Amino acid sequence: MNSQPRVVGAPAARRFLVTRHLLAPPRSLPAEPASVMRVVDRLGSLQFDPLEVAGRNHDVTLLARVAGYRRAWTDALLYRDRVLYETYNKMLSIVPTAELPWYRITWDVNHASHRGGAFDDHAPLVEELLARIQADGPLSSTDVEPRAAIDWYWRPTNQVRALLEALGEAGILAIARRDGNRRVYDLTERLFPADLLARRPDEREQRRHKLLSRYRGNGLLGATGDYSLWTGTGKTPYRRELLAQLVDEGVLTPVEVEGFRGPRFVVSDELPILDAAEADVAAAAGGPNGHVPGVAFLAPLDPLAWDRDLLLRLWGFDYRWEVYVPAAKRRFGYYVLPLLYGDRFVGRIEPRIDRATATLRVLGVWWEDGFDPFDGSAPGFADAFTDALRAHRDFAGLAKVSMPRVARHRELARAVRERL
Repeated sequence: MNSQPRVVGAPAARRFLVTRHLLAPPRSLPAEPASVMRVVDRLGSLQFDPLEVAGRNHDVTLLARVAGYRRAWTDALLYRDRVLYETYNKMLSIVPTAELPWYRITWDVNHASHRGGAFDDHAPLVEELLARIQADGPLSSTDVEPRAAIDWYWRPTNQVRALLEALGEAGILAIARRDGNRRVYDLTERLFPADLLARRPDEREQRRHKLLSRYRGNGLLGATGDYSLWTGTGKTPYRRELLAQLVDEGVLTPVEVEGFRGPRFVVSDELPILDAAEADVAAAAGGPNGHVPGVAFLAPLDPLAWDRDLLLRLWGFDYRWEVYVPAAKRRFGYYVLPLLYGDRFVGRIEPRIDRATATLRVLGVWWEDGFDPFDGSAPGFADAFTDALRAHRDFAGLAKVSMPRVARHRELARAVRERL
């Protein structure tokens, strides 16, 4: 990390990020399952969260980038074709199955932890569950008579569910499919090729891969930041060694971004995207890549939003996912999404899927200070906003969109109704 970093202006950094995140314009990838793989190839991993208020986190992430996205495409890639699988990277994530050998350290660490704990403490039930799966095939926690609850992570949990989860964390079992949010497990050796399971890169190589996955995911991380950015990559001194190695090998390139202390790091293969973003800004080309700015609703755990400090310092956008904040303390709402317009964060939106009435309900929209969609400074915004609502409605298989019935959004609601 001794080379003189390249200096990048804030406008170019913003444009680079939305471009490399396949959001310039949004929903520009073809309406096909192959586009899911293109997003995963670019970002490395997608964070999985089962809450389905506006759609699961990874589905909303893909919806922002893929035209006509359907959740069945990703489910098939995960549970039928198995070219993707669920594992713990940045929390629970979806990663390419081809990279399994470089993520198996998570299994090994959890196996060692549970072997001295849950597996020993509840050995008879562990043996029973494995014997049933071996004899009868995939199994979920509801297929077995519940046993007494035990202390498990954040709350007491039925022993069967807890031990199936532990066996999955240890790589003895893996998720064969999901029935809704219910995990159905099978033996790992039945789900993945033997030669893939036999590959064991050394621990340093695996940690290096996990660290690189964070830089691939966000695109412009620094060397520090919130602990959630670095989960599973090792303690800080070790992580710094791995980062130095990635820079020395030319895999990452340090850059100095206007307004930031210390270098940020770009995946070196993406430097042509940065070159193009700088040229785009210099040419005053309007929207990113010369396109009319589009609107995207970003998932709360979208890789572009991983680094909240980056959002604040580069865009002035102070985003907090308030799903775990007590209702009385929320500034905005339960499941509020960042609203991206071109290469600007201009507000937040709280869409909710209401299947009982086949309606996408928009519970609230909040604009950033200085942004007014109807003051003439954003002439195409109403069309772009409606396109994003239509895409979300169609993704969820709904028939209608309802807007907030408040005076401050009357003009927006009228514009949406006219366009829908």
